[in-house]
Amino acid sequence: TSFALSKPFTESLITWFKSCVAVLGASGGIGQPLSLLLKNSPLVSELSLYDIAHTPGVAADLSHIETRATVTGYMGADQLGAALKGCEVVVIPAGVPRKPGMTRDDLFNTNATIVATLADACARHCPQAMICIISNPVNSTIPITSEVMKKHGVYNPNRVFGVTTLDIVRANTFVAELKGLDPARVNVPVVGGHAGKTIIPLISRCTPKVEFPADQLSALTGRIQEAGTEVVKAKAGAGSATLSMAYAGARFTFSLLDAMNGKEGVVECAFVRSEETECKYFSTPLLLGKNGIEKNLGLGKLSAFEEKLVAEAMDELKGSIKKGEDFVTNMK
Repeated sequence: TSFALSKPFTESLITWFKSCVAVLGASGGIGQPLSLLLKNSPLVSELSLYDIAHTPGVAADLSHIETRATVTGYMGADQLGAALKGCEVVVIPAGVPRKPGMTRDDLFNTNATIVATLADACARHCPQAMICIISNPVNSTIPITSEVMKKHGVYNPNRVFGVTTLDIVRANTFVAELKGLDPARVNVPVVGGHAGKTIIPLISRCTPKVEFPADQLSALTGRIQEAGTEVVKAKAGAGSATLSMAYAGARFTFSLLDAMNGKEGVVECAFVRSEETECKYFSTPLLLGKNGIEKNLGLGKLSAFEEKLVAEAMDELKGSIKKGEDFVTNMK
């Protein structure tokens, strides 16, 4: 029996063959499971894995999986350019994880340099690519990436994303647990930034609609904000959230690839250059399209509780943003 493929589907199959995704930091705690999830997806045709160690082994291992993505491993600074050549999406989980007692900001000194170096390589070798930053502190590493791209004259604010998806995933899970719902059907927008009190879950805008008494709402909000620390403590020195972060990073990447392939109505929250508040960068729901951000959907209607959370986050967020910008200004 023969069957005709519908035209849009045929076209999307053709565009799929151009989806080359790079993972920078592919041998790490997030990088390995993230690369596995990307390899498992029909949306990815080429997977380019880069790290400073172990990448040939990770790539060889993943290359045996019976999905269509071809996998290539690149190791060391001299192979970074080759890893990025021709990539449409670059996902960056590189850097050091938190240990108990550390804040995300404590990672700044190490991770700022790593992200700046990788952003510089992206600017040189794949200036048109979508850049998805997972490396913490995201509130600073996104300004760093943006300023580095500006130095090369290739900055496009619609193509640089701070991946905050894990905050949404956690909010969905925790709300579903409290209300006895299927977490796959819960959607809580999370706005602001990606650290502590800058993480602002908009429970009032959850679908399906849910309601909590004030004390429970406050506790739920606090748990979402400190969920990363919950994992850091539970791992007791063996790292931070890697598996759930890999899931969230893959979810965001798949949404981006879907939108780039012409799927309509794809919305994800991410920490991006923004005019929605007095902060230069802010996470809000974004309508994604072929060229990255198609439309920033903004903050929308907030409850009084949420408005207060936004106001209280501003100073910390502005400080983290300035810290990132200053880092690039003072770079050798």
